[in-house]
Amino acid sequence: MRVKEERKVKRFRYLAGKIGWAAFTVLFVLVLNFFLFRVLPGDPARAGVHDPRLKKEAIEALRARYGLDKPVINCFETLNPIEVGSCGVNPLETQFFIYVGNLFKGEFGISYHTNRPVAEILVERLWNTILLIGAGQILSIIIGVLFGLFAAWKARTSIDYAALITSLLAWSLPTFWLGIILLFWGSNNGLPIGGKALPGASTYPLLQQWGDIAIHMFLPTLTYTIVYMGEYMLIMRSSLLDVLSEDYILTAKAKGLSTFQILKDHALKNAMLPLVTVIAINLGFTVAGAIQIETVFSWPGLGGAIYEAVLRRDFPVLQGAFLLIAVSVILANLLADLAYSYLDPRVQTV
Repeated sequence: MRVKEERKVKRFRYLAGKIGWAAFTVLFVLVLNFFLFRVLPGDPARAGVHDPRLKKEAIEALRARYGLDKPVINCFETLNPIEVGSCGVNPLETQFFIYVGNLFKGEFGISYHTNRPVAEILVERLWNTILLIGAGQILSIIIGVLFGLFAAWKARTSIDYAALITSLLAWSLPTFWLGIILLFWGSNNGLPIGGKALPGASTYPLLQQWGDIAIHMFLPTLTYTIVYMGEYMLIMRSSLLDVLSEDYILTAKAKGLSTFQILKDHALKNAMLPLVTVIAINLGFTVAGAIQIETVFSWPGLGGAIYEAVLRRDFPVLQGAFLLIAVSVILANLLADLAYSYLDPRVQTV
């Protein structure tokens, strides 16, 4: 009974520590993300406006519209530290605290280019990205794990060498180059090479709409699957080979267990540990959208939004997207730690 209580306490401390560090990291990223776009050279009010004839009154109106006429933080621009806090500016009316308050209300600002709320743009693009990377991740994980299992099972045979060469080639291919090659191949075979759906597809019956989206997803999803499949297959093969050399695997073989039973009941769970970490990290980064894939295939996802915002110097969209990316990576790492502790309870005692 006492041992169970100690395990519960250790598990609670482990989970509380991981969640606490994740929350602290999110707060740090929030502050860093705010000041990162304030130290860039140039006037943010003119970043999205390319008309040199813009008058001073119009620029001041733009600064007021986007809240850039307020101090960054209470007397932040003051050179004399004695004056800080005594300049008569309410800290809650500074850019930083307005930014934090808006974030808690789900507001990320207004786009310089489209004058639409940034949150609305990001949510719209995020669902398209999740649709694309969700399909790509599922396929790449399934194919990579199965090929890795088979290659480790047939280690040092021609099948293993062929799988190893294929995975190394797939992993080393430049994403944009592979996307362009598949784009040319798809165009010669009657496949859609850009966009999410045909014009006017929203008027189709629901089943036909999804079918149209699936056809448009084929090439970008195939590109994504090929690139990540190679990585997952290599990690799975290497991890499984290490596990199969352990003493408890030899004991299982001595007991007369079949290869399938050994892989399913003894080897696979432990071999998945490194793969879980890599999958979680990849998921965090790919929430940003596979920017190269989305650009090549004109997929209207978050990666495409970032690319367009960079070209247009649309700082509010970039700021919101970077924050979303950072939080996604932090949450993905937290989920990896929690999954790791479930697969291997020993890490909770470290």
